[in-house]
Amino acid sequence: MHALLVAHGWSHRLGTLSQFEALVAASQCNLVAVNGDEVVGYARAMTDGLSNGYLSMLVVATAFRGQGLGRALVQQTLAKAPAATWVLRAGRPGASEFFARMGFAPSAIAMERTRST
Repeated sequence: MHALLVAHGWSHRLGTLSQFEALVAASQCNLVAVNGDEVVGYARAMTDGLSNGYLSMLVVATAFRGQGLGRALVQQTLAKAPAATWVLRAGRPGASEFFARMGFAPSAIAMERTRST
């Protein structure tokens, strides 16, 4: 998972390998898609199971995009708490359009406190 995330521009969110392992361990939902022995997709989320959910990471290897893998990872994540309001950050190119096709919409009430380096 770590190598896939680094290869797709997520290194600034991962910390050291041991920090990444702790990040994964602290998440309620980690979904991994594999092709043979290669990790080709990953989704990470947190939810209270009823009211709120946060989709923190979604990445699909470039060669596997456009085949429904990202959609499947999101659908499986949302199924963990189907009645919850799910939020995410859609800052990467094409992300807003992708998530809009899955029923997400921009929010006028969300606020954020960015993390320090």
